[in-house]
Parts: sequence; structure tokens; C-alpha cells
Amino acid sequence: MSDTLPHVRSILESTNLPFEVWDCDNELADTAAFCAHYNVSPGQSANAILVRSKEQSPQWRLCVVLATHKLDVNKAVRKTLGVKKVSFASAEETREKTSMEIGGVTPIGLPDDLIVWVDEAVMKPNFIILGGGNRTSKLKVSPEIFRQLPNVEVIENLAIPRE
Repeated sequence: MSDTLPHVRSILESTNLPFEVWDCDNELADTAAFCAHYNVSPGQSANAILVRSKEQSPQWRLCVVLATHKLDVNKAVRKTLGVKKVSFASAEETREKTSMEIGGVTPIGLPDDLIVWVDEAVMKPNFIILGGGNRTSKLKVSPEIFRQLPNVEVIENLAIPRE
């Protein structure tokens, strides 16, 4: 079994939901490469994307969307946050806020002050694949995990299906 962050594994074990930790080549951690190489359907692979409002005191959200969808930053995220402008966090901001690298960010075990928004489509598959907290592991989990994590909200139409 692959290595993931110890606190992520501890949280997974505490849910009593089935999960698997998969090894992932660091060079294949980004979603498209991962899905192609490991033969995983993009409809069962979820991306965790950090966004921020463009205010003096920014609001941060980690958004979880299926790889078959595009996060609707300019409408859904902006409107739900109640702000004028929103942008994707940089790799450096992502590392600073989550302690994780892009390609391995997981919504499990985040700091208490970081709210997670999950697109409703993520809740439909039997299982999803998430980052493992690093670029060398992935997690196979039930979407039901989001009902057991703190600071998580399931949001309708947070993402738009890709064409």
C-alpha cells in the first residue's frame, strides 16, 4: 500500500468507509496523465482546486469537481462567495494554504479554517479518486466521505460539464 500523509490516513480510518491508497508516479500525478496511464475514468476522478477572492482580505475555498467538469469560477464560485472577482490560487498559494502540491491536493485533513465546496456531481459515482496529500499517492474513496468531513458543503452547479 502506498504512502499518504499520516493525518489523512488517520481521518480515512476514522470514517469507517472503505478506502484504498494507490501508488502514483510523481510524473503522472496530474489528472489527465493519471487517468490515461492508470486506466481511470475521468468521471470517477476528482480535482481539488484552491480558489481565492480578489479582495484585500481574501476568502479561500477548496473546490472539488469531477475531471469531466470545469469549475465555474466566474459565475458559480464568485456568486456563492458573494464577491466581484475570484481567481485560481497559484501553486505557491496552494502549497501555503494546504501544505500540499498541485496534483496531490486532497480535501481530507485540511486546516480547520479552509472551507471545502464539493460539486454535486462528485457525489454520484460509487467511488472517486482524489489526491493523496502528495504527488505519489491517490485515494479511492466513497463520495460519502464528504458527509463526514468538517467544513464541507455540497454545492449545486459549482462546475460545468466539459464539452
